[in-house]
Amino acid sequence: MNQKQEEIEAKKIFEKGMTGVLDLIAPAAFLIRPSYLQLSDYYVKTLFVYAYPRYLYTNWLASIINYDVIMDISMFIYPIETKEMMTKLTRKVGELESTQALEQEKGKVRSPELETAIGDIEGLRDVLAKGEAKLFQLGLYFTIYAKTIEEIQTISRQLESTLGGLFYTKPAVLQMEQGFNSCLPLGNDQLKILRNLDTGSLSTTFPFVSATLTREDGILYGINMPNNSLVIFDRFSLENANLTCFGMSGSGKSFAIKLEALRYLMLGVDVIVVDPEDEYGTLCEAVGGSIVHVSLNSDQSINPFDLPTIVEGEAGQDVLNENIGVLKGLISLMVGGLSPNEDGVLEKALFETYGLKDITNDPKTHKNPPPLLSDLYSVLSNMKGAETITNRLMKYVEGIHAGLFNKPTNVDLKKGFVVFSIRDLDEELRPIAMYLIMHYIWNKVRESLRKRIMIIDEAWWMMQYEDSARFLYSLARRARKYWLGLTIVTQDVEDFITSKYGRAVVANSSLQLLLKQSPAAVEELTDAYKLTKGEEDLLLMCDIGEGLFFAGLNHVVIKVIASPTEHLLITSKPEEVLELKKLTKR
Repeated sequence: MNQKQEEIEAKKIFEKGMTGVLDLIAPAAFLIRPSYLQLSDYYVKTLFVYAYPRYLYTNWLASIINYDVIMDISMFIYPIETKEMMTKLTRKVGELESTQALEQEKGKVRSPELETAIGDIEGLRDVLAKGEAKLFQLGLYFTIYAKTIEEIQTISRQLESTLGGLFYTKPAVLQMEQGFNSCLPLGNDQLKILRNLDTGSLSTTFPFVSATLTREDGILYGINMPNNSLVIFDRFSLENANLTCFGMSGSGKSFAIKLEALRYLMLGVDVIVVDPEDEYGTLCEAVGGSIVHVSLNSDQSINPFDLPTIVEGEAGQDVLNENIGVLKGLISLMVGGLSPNEDGVLEKALFETYGLKDITNDPKTHKNPPPLLSDLYSVLSNMKGAETITNRLMKYVEGIHAGLFNKPTNVDLKKGFVVFSIRDLDEELRPIAMYLIMHYIWNKVRESLRKRIMIIDEAWWMMQYEDSARFLYSLARRARKYWLGLTIVTQDVEDFITSKYGRAVVANSSLQLLLKQSPAAVEELTDAYKLTKGEEDLLLMCDIGEGLFFAGLNHVVIKVIASPTEHLLITSKPEEVLELKKLTKR
């Protein structure tokens, strides 16, 4: 033995006395039984697929991957030489045709099974000869883990039931150790239980879905309940950043949306909220945001006649025409609708009202002080055919509502967290105020591009009137062009989904969060989202903060979670809010 070999032997002897990775991960006990293994506290059982149906549907393995048990799945694929397989298929089809000829000579009735087998082989020979497909051998094994023998038997039966009786499995009796080794991440197939599949059939076996919804970028939305993985996602990574959130009262809608807003705020995304019930005030104050109170007695006001700043590529005429179109929708909400004749009169009056302030299609004139609602009222008072509009518009100019819509704008959309609170408004004024606020926000968003989220809580108010519903749909459709993510929150699913504009908003939202639903609402959601029976039952029986989270083509069962500090900031439970106020006073 030379010196080098002696050094190698000495090194091996030395390493035997060291603690290695295998020593750390090796189980304390490994008990092998004919039908299961025992690793410490776990019972382990391996099953293999030994028969496949005639036709395989795409992604059939997804139901097993998303199964809520501890399981290892192993696939071994062995390519078969086409030349060798063609020889075997030719021999096989000759045997089958010979059998068919003999049966015909004996006067037996035709055999559909034999004819089908011959047709399948001939079809396979054709595609192999043309190079359109290849043949492979597939070994598919499942290793399941459980705490008790009874549990592992139950999981085995459930696994067979999930496969639907089309894919047949068997336990690897007397080969449990080999089955366990085959499912370890070593690439070592010790079972060698294989079945032939062509390219098309094999492609359906590949799991093109994931049991997790975790990305490198984004925020934590919650926990994926079936496997306890994290749901981390960036809504701005999709084709649009719009999100719709549906859930019955008390299901945790506002909690989930406030949590999302808080976490995006930490990433530098601006958050703008239209808040009907003053639910976001505590959170806004905690993060140093600003609150705009829109009410009859508030000193803060928004002038609907403000024109947006013209950005590059826009014409002054287009900006003016678009703003007049929005104003027509606002006035229609105020006066309870317009007839075709009134619509034409109002449009003419709006152009004349801007003309009083020397505002025309020339972009330079857009810097002039904008008119007020009272200026429009004066113009309408002197126009023939505008009497009915004038009478209905009077209360917003001279009546008790005059201070709400007839003042110059004295608020500013700052960076960070901004809340527009309309809690102190009567119900009849809320849709009008929401329309006005959204129009103001939209004008400001277009001026500068940066990531923003606009939250519209209780959006069903907007669905009550066609003009406001149409405006909301327009926002959802155009928001992505200005780096804006629109968040729609509502508990009245029926009113929202049954509206043609509501359905269009849903169709233009890449993310959806469906929380606990009432039996009546879940029917509408099933139709809109094509939910399965299991997903329906989940939405009916889930707890607060639990539901379905859709992100593009993926969706998972989610549980929204918050840290104790986040929980204090965003909770809306009266007892917790009261406790928080007491702590703040101290």
